[in-house]
Amino acid sequence: MRRLSDNNEESKEPDQPQEPEEAEEVEEVEEVEESVEETEPVEEAQTTAVAPEEELLMPRDTLLSAGIHIGTRMKTGDMEEFIYRVRPDGLFVLDVKKTDERIRTAAKFLSRFEPSKIVAAAARLYAQEPVRKFCEVTGATPVIGRFIPGLLSNPLYPHRIEPEVLIVSDPRADAQAVKEAAAASIPVVALCSTDNEFSGVDLVIPTNNKGRRALAVIYWLLARQELREKGELPPDKDPPCAIEDFEAKISREEEET
Repeated sequence: MRRLSDNNEESKEPDQPQEPEEAEEVEEVEEVEESVEETEPVEEAQTTAVAPEEELLMPRDTLLSAGIHIGTRMKTGDMEEFIYRVRPDGLFVLDVKKTDERIRTAAKFLSRFEPSKIVAAAARLYAQEPVRKFCEVTGATPVIGRFIPGLLSNPLYPHRIEPEVLIVSDPRADAQAVKEAAAASIPVVALCSTDNEFSGVDLVIPTNNKGRRALAVIYWLLARQELREKGELPPDKDPPCAIEDFEAKISREEEET
């Protein structure tokens, strides 16, 4: 599938219909512990590339305290353009300004589609509640948990869906969804951290896609901006749901299962 920013690449040909098959269970253990999110806003504010506060969709300190800029200790060549620096502890730091820009771009793109034709997938535990609330606020269709093979690609599958655009919370965890969307020439909007690659992805939102608070903030901002682009929400108003409503409520026992 071609990237939205590249008109010269050819789209992939759809795969032949296949019967649903069993997929491997997505590992629910989060790769970045909650402690990673506990950053020092003052230090990051001095070193992370950001626009003046009034130009961002949310105050800079709020974004930093949510840890949306915190990546992993790995980086791919695809994500290099979105990385601002590497911390002394080895974690790569994302450019908050570019995250802000991509949320605006993605929201404008999503606003062109009927809400029912937008599907948002989330296999990771921390992404499931943010996706559920995003879909509740915007009218999109959620696909929570294990993505059943053939859901997009098999015309014989009785519960097959035919979206016009797909949002994924992590191209690696949601690999089956990305694969089927690419085969069906469905554009993919993906939340990508420093360790993600862009295969099958058309529009990247660089962000911490593993942290509980970070995912809540990103999906809340994306929902708000999409509604504003559609004219369903005034530019100075927020959705009825707070960021806390988007945040996953998971017990320690659930995290360990």
